[in-house]
Amino acid sequence: MSISLVSNSYLDENSAKIRAKPVPWEGYQRAGLITSEELSLIKKVDRQPKSKIESLLVSDGQTYALLYLRLLKKLQRVDTQSFILVLIADALTDHEERIPWFTSASQTDPELPYGPLLRILDSQDDFVQVKATQILTVLLSAEKSPIQPQQLNPFLNTLAMFLSVPSPHKRDIAVQCLEAILSRPECRQAVWANSSLVGGLVDILRHNPTPQMSYQVGFCLWLLTFEQEVAEQIQKRFDIIPLLVDVAQGAAKEKVIRVIVATFRNLVSKAPQANLPAMLVAQLLPFAKNLSGRKWTDEDIVEDIQYLRDELSARFESLTTYDEYRSELLSGHLSWTPVHESDLFWKENATKLNDKDYELLKILIRLLSESSDPTVLAVAAHDIGQYVKHYERGKKILTDLGGKTRVMELMSHPDPDVRYQALISVQRLVSHPWAAV
Repeated sequence: MSISLVSNSYLDENSAKIRAKPVPWEGYQRAGLITSEELSLIKKVDRQPKSKIESLLVSDGQTYALLYLRLLKKLQRVDTQSFILVLIADALTDHEERIPWFTSASQTDPELPYGPLLRILDSQDDFVQVKATQILTVLLSAEKSPIQPQQLNPFLNTLAMFLSVPSPHKRDIAVQCLEAILSRPECRQAVWANSSLVGGLVDILRHNPTPQMSYQVGFCLWLLTFEQEVAEQIQKRFDIIPLLVDVAQGAAKEKVIRVIVATFRNLVSKAPQANLPAMLVAQLLPFAKNLSGRKWTDEDIVEDIQYLRDELSARFESLTTYDEYRSELLSGHLSWTPVHESDLFWKENATKLNDKDYELLKILIRLLSESSDPTVLAVAAHDIGQYVKHYERGKKILTDLGGKTRVMELMSHPDPDVRYQALISVQRLVSHPWAAV
């Protein structure tokens, strides 16, 4: 992997400035921080033309790789660290075959190459942090054996921090680094275990990213969903399916749609039970039908769209009205679909909310407590009213589960429809049927 795979204008512009800055190498030698031999070697590449540095690397590359890493280990000044990082990155740019020069340094010193690079991830200097991350990505992704947690975890924690700060260049670099390492199973598992990393990626998609960033984040999610555990849990934990449908529907670039459709295929093929209900609620089936009528330059996307369409159609045709309602409820995205206002539906199905230890009733109550969407709150309050209307004993159950208190609180909600639906439900909760008098 070439270092150019992880790059942006912030790194390029600052690297150019740093190459031209003087470093007090002689002062370091007088202070006993570097040896006379190290001074002699570093002066040969210090602010020299690229062609001269290249010829030195061709003849003595392994020596210089070890020199750079040793200097990085023992010199603390930020400007010096920046300069050494630029030298390392320059050596690796467009030269994948040079990566072993650096990774084999562990044979001379077990702390190398990762110790100094991981340590300066804690630097207060933005450039040092980001440049070290860029180099670590190249070295880690080229490792022949699985990356050890003591190397991987500090690196991933730094990427998670990059995703959480309002710094476009840090977010950009973090996403590029994840793209580069997520082809490795141990990296996919470690990233999934770091919820702030996955949450950071999802958050980028929620804030109208550029088409290129949408593609890059989609690519990361696609790679992640090759893990069975991720495919089974990502929708439940991050509500990702409706978000990806929205991104794909708004995408003008084929590559954005292609990577999202490929992600959906992974989710369906690996964990259909966990993902098909939310896909149906998010109207992925009509969208897939629409996509299948378009012209595509990539044959893979045609096959993936057809696969999705076939799987969703088979599932849709076998759904009962209650299955549709259950899918909608499990997705958490309630809207005024016909089932909610059908008296016949509630007459036949109200008691099914009691199944599996009141699973669906508990979801309704949870939505009333956790959702901030007025439509979801209004529909959930309405459904609570329908439940107790058609199942008299449900009043006590609902009270015991805390639902009655929450519905009463919603009578003072700012949204008029939420207030109205809550009022109707409370009237049904507190009414006494004549039969009981």
